[in-house]
Amino acid sequence: MPTNMSREEMRSLPMLQQPTYPDLNAVDRVVDQIETLPPLVFAGEADDLREKLADVARGRAFLLQGGDCAESFETVTADNIKGKLMVQLSMAVVLTYAAQVPVVKVGRIAGQYAKPRSKDTETRGDVTLPSYRGDAINGFAFDAEARVHDPSRLVRIYNASAATLNLVRAFVKGGFADLRGVHTWNRDFVGNSQVEQEYEELAAEIDRALAFMVACGVDDRALSEIDFYASHEALLLEYERALTRVDSRSQKLYGTSGHMLWIGERTRQLDGAHVELLSRVQNPLGIKLGPTTTPEQAIALADKLDPDHVPGRITFITRMGAGKVRDVLPDVVSGVEATGRKVAWVCDPMHGNTFEAVNGYKTRAFVDVVEEVNGFFDVHDQLGTWPGGIHVELTGDDVTECVGGATQLSESDLATRYETVCDPRLNRNQSLELAFTVATRLREGRLRRENPVQAFQARDL
Repeated sequence: MPTNMSREEMRSLPMLQQPTYPDLNAVDRVVDQIETLPPLVFAGEADDLREKLADVARGRAFLLQGGDCAESFETVTADNIKGKLMVQLSMAVVLTYAAQVPVVKVGRIAGQYAKPRSKDTETRGDVTLPSYRGDAINGFAFDAEARVHDPSRLVRIYNASAATLNLVRAFVKGGFADLRGVHTWNRDFVGNSQVEQEYEELAAEIDRALAFMVACGVDDRALSEIDFYASHEALLLEYERALTRVDSRSQKLYGTSGHMLWIGERTRQLDGAHVELLSRVQNPLGIKLGPTTTPEQAIALADKLDPDHVPGRITFITRMGAGKVRDVLPDVVSGVEATGRKVAWVCDPMHGNTFEAVNGYKTRAFVDVVEEVNGFFDVHDQLGTWPGGIHVELTGDDVTECVGGATQLSESDLATRYETVCDPRLNRNQSLELAFTVATRLREGRLRRENPVQAFQARDL
């Protein structure tokens, strides 16, 4: 049975995209403290999510994974968490109705405090400082003191994540997630005169479906309580190893910093510490696959991380870019499927479509996001495989970080409310518009395939 890695074993392996702390003894003191803290999530919850993701892989469910590019400590407020949760729940209503299968709801939340960076330093004028790597590592302010890599921030991640998880659990079990209330956001959105008429018609259909469910006496609990899971990139190895614990029921290892953990495009080396650490835990795992991915690389990662072919263990999150998804993805999907594996295939249409606007802001065009989603669906339609979900950076706020969408944000609008500390996110309206766009593809696909969830045979009376 796998055992947790020691600090020495982990540090002897290649550790990419890690902080460069000035004092390793201070790191050890912080890790000592984290090792004594309670788990943030429980093994049984991770098992439940793994079973749901097995349904995604089998075409019996759809995954909606979304949230901030990088969380910040100052945004751990009730209003901010509520806004992110509400937009994702509103999207899920539309997707559930369109796909006619359960939608598994997973947030990029309660742990997404660190980001890999392409450059170690940032230069402004004649000043060069360490790059901002997320609140888990250093400060956003461009000054020498703020940009020092500080291990005490690892404890702040833990505390912020615990507070976030507590509030999310209260929201999703306390009536906030009621389908009828959540759908009001969609009704408000389609009331915008710039929104496609077909989206308004779909929202009206959902209204009628909800009314029918209430009239039939569907239990209030079924309408008002949901399961919502937390995920993040398992980037910071000291933190993740310290929160890897033995489950008292099974005596197996679990990463207790989140229900689902993923490995990024930059840190998925087979001989690296990230892959080795996560190969030992039982959580469902995501693996980001970029446009240079070969089928052989994807298969090797799956074999290393899931040698026993556990259902729901592996989710491949593809981030190819709108211009490359139709060229690269078919061979990767075909290669993995040919091995007999059943993984969940999920589209991240954000990370491959980033560019710098004329005014210097990092942004994404909504049309490119939609184009990658359409390419993802086109590939799976051609191969006869299940397009299992989307993975989106979003917020419930009316920020101006991505251009385009129904409200036609332009590059000149970016400065109005550009609030992200790292990558640009879809705002509330763009997120809902994307949900309706995906819903259109799900409805079209539903007409071409049998729905195993809806299979029913009437009894003879």
